[in-house]
Amino acid sequence: MLDQREVDFEYDGEMSADVALDAELMYQAYPLCCLTRPANVLVMPNLNATNISSKLLLMLGGGHIIGSLFIGLSKPAQIALMNVTVSDIVNLAALAAYHAVR
Repeated sequence: MLDQREVDFEYDGEMSADVALDAELMYQAYPLCCLTRPANVLVMPNLNATNISSKLLLMLGGGHIIGSLFIGLSKPAQIALMNVTVSDIVNLAALAAYHAVR
């Protein structure tokens, strides 16, 4: 579907998170991979996988996580998890507002 839409970003198919986040592993395991650097967006199959992965990534690698994002709902929805900061809530509110007016 993305090929047909001629999107202006890089993407590839299913791969494990360790491969997606490590360029050396990625090019070794998937020599025909379309990404020029490690992934910066991960798509998870469900909310539990998202929660586990995002918390692990945050604890191990630092950085900032925005989400979880729910795609395909008729109305925008965000979930503020335990231990969120004010900044996290502002980001979630901004995303909900953006999707509401879109």
